[in-house]
Amino acid sequence: MSATEVVANMPLHSATVRVNKHKADWRGWKFMWPFALVFVFVFIVPIVYAVYISFFKKQMIGGTKFVGFENYARLLGDGQFWSSVGRVALFTCVQVPIMLCLSALMALALDSMKLHGTKFFRISTFLPYAVPAVVSTLIWGFVYGAKYGLVGSLNDFLGTDIDVLAPSVLLASIGNIVTWEFTGYNMLIFYSSLSTIPHSLYEAASIDGASEWQIVKSIKLPELRGSLAITVIFSIIGSFQLFNEPSILQNMVPGNAITTYYTPNMYAYNLSFSGNQSNYAAALAIVMAVITMAIAYIVQLNSLKEQMK
Repeated sequence: MSATEVVANMPLHSATVRVNKHKADWRGWKFMWPFALVFVFVFIVPIVYAVYISFFKKQMIGGTKFVGFENYARLLGDGQFWSSVGRVALFTCVQVPIMLCLSALMALALDSMKLHGTKFFRISTFLPYAVPAVVSTLIWGFVYGAKYGLVGSLNDFLGTDIDVLAPSVLLASIGNIVTWEFTGYNMLIFYSSLSTIPHSLYEAASIDGASEWQIVKSIKLPELRGSLAITVIFSIIGSFQLFNEPSILQNMVPGNAITTYYTPNMYAYNLSFSGNQSNYAAALAIVMAVITMAIAYIVQLNSLKEQMK
């Protein structure tokens, strides 16, 4: 009797018993539980706690009181909050495109194989990202100084009176710092995406008579769509979390150009630690998280639509 006939003549209950004896393999979860444990306690628990305390309010008399959505209703009519949101929105709309364009141009220059000293160029452009944001802001703060920094020295030499820390151009100066910090990081993402393109495509295009610009337009730029969506999302999230640069420059800028509500994160920080309004600050943080996620989701949907065309 053949093996096929033996299997066919086996009793059904025997096959059923074998299936029931099969156990799930939990070995993968044994490797994942350390990360999952840290993720829950570092990420999930703080978010749940922030949502919880946002429904309460501290009072001088009576202690903490449950107020429901009162903090959120107050936030909708808070002019300082919406002023800070508008400021970071303007910052995002101007700074992010400039930074990503520079990153893409640098990546294309590296991928062209016509740039001398590519290793040095790649390391030097990424190096600002390795410098802590506090240190970077302090460096640029001294450079911007109109009395003691590089700008002040140029003013003395040229006889000018340039002040890049003036309220009218302060946001642009902060944008320059952020661009200097993260251009190299985004450049590496673009360059990694370009590195996956087979060189045979370039050779075939050259044989067909395509120019360098046609190769960039028809082969390289379409390949950057996926990485562009990632960098845009990361940049938007980072822009709405703007905190270190204006906080450090606050003591270097004359007057009150950088207020306590200059950005949403600064506003939440000052409400919680200086104003003793941690419940209201938690509501502010939750609303900002929702706004940021909504914008990132819209960008991701548009990117998926473009890739499916």
